[in-house]
Amino acid sequence: MSESPAPARTPSPPYYAVIFTSLRTEGDNDYAATAQRMVELATQQPGFLGFESARDGLGLSVSYWSSLDAIAAWKANAEHHAAQQRAGEWYHAFRVRVCKVEKEYGF
Repeated sequence: MSESPAPARTPSPPYYAVIFTSLRTEGDNDYAATAQRMVELATQQPGFLGFESARDGLGLSVSYWSSLDAIAAWKANAEHHAAQQRAGEWYHAFRVRVCKVEKEYGF
């Protein structure tokens, strides 16, 4: 999983966040290359707004989307779907949460 160098630059709310938390299994099993490909592929999807990721034991990846329809289209993407089918090879456990971002601030 690649780490984001800085927080994603997102538009003014509202927009959506897909929060993916995970505990990895041992070994790579083609995980790093697949994770990198998924980020590359996601950035090409209509409605994609940004991505952030970090791992220190617990992995946390957040992708930002313009709409629930954009999230559904990403989930249904054939290459993404094939990667999802390999989850048991890469994770002991994971959770996906979809949230509407209503407020944002920072510097």
